[in-house]
Amino acid sequence: MIFSHAQPLDAVVEDVELTFEMDEDAFRAFYERTSRPLWNYLARMTGESHVADDLLQESYYRLLRTRVGWESESHRRAYLFRIATNLVRDRHRRARLGVFVSLPDPDRDLRAAAAGDLAESTLQRTDLRRAMSQLRPRERALLWLAYAQGHAHTEIAEVLGVKTASVKLLLFRARRKLAGLLQRTRPAPNGGPSL
Repeated sequence: MIFSHAQPLDAVVEDVELTFEMDEDAFRAFYERTSRPLWNYLARMTGESHVADDLLQESYYRLLRTRVGWESESHRRAYLFRIATNLVRDRHRRARLGVFVSLPDPDRDLRAAAAGDLAESTLQRTDLRRAMSQLRPRERALLWLAYAQGHAHTEIAEVLGVKTASVKLLLFRARRKLAGLLQRTRPAPNGGPSL
């Protein structure tokens, strides 16, 4: 290394140190409060636990790298979910472009249910999982954030980058679409498939 390059490297090191605004204890506490809900969100959005693991790490890394001054804990949490949502969108975009083909198999759980003697609740969860996988990523995100995570409409709007006033209508449409998908997956009362 040439001596003249030492000064720019020092500037880069100082820049990196400034980007991490939370100390270790604050980050650890924030991580403990948010990692499980975020992982569940990512697993639901991608359909794959190993992808959720990777995106979870990337989400926290990007959060730590931001220079955003957070107004509150809920603002930081919403920002984290926004980062995760964008990572999932990027992944879906790459999948559509054929960058990789590792997509979730919505019928995997149905095949497993047919192979063994599983409880009715397992079948209902499978139906829900299958129906959710047929929704658009934004519809899945809306439903998961509202009903599984319990986020308020303002938080959902911030995470997904939509107007708060439109969240109610978007949730209504997503619920209606999910209900239609669930209706199609339920067998008819005589044991045959429903139409």
